Amino acid sequence: MGNVINLNRFRKRAEREVSAKQADVNRAKFGRRKAERSAEQTRADQAKEHLDQHRIDREEQP
Repeated sequence: MGNVINLNRFRKRAEREVSAKQADVNRAKFGRRKAERSAEQTRADQAKEHLDQHRIDREEQP
């Protein structure tokens, strides 16, 4: 006869592994300090403003 496997233990271990992978993804995505987030937002705002300043608005002629 083969080894007896506790299915609850197996299921819970699999769930923990999936949860750990998701936690790693979330740490990479959201794990930044406030200073880093604000600096990135400032750079994005400056880049958007720079592009808007160089935009050529043309009036559509009927």
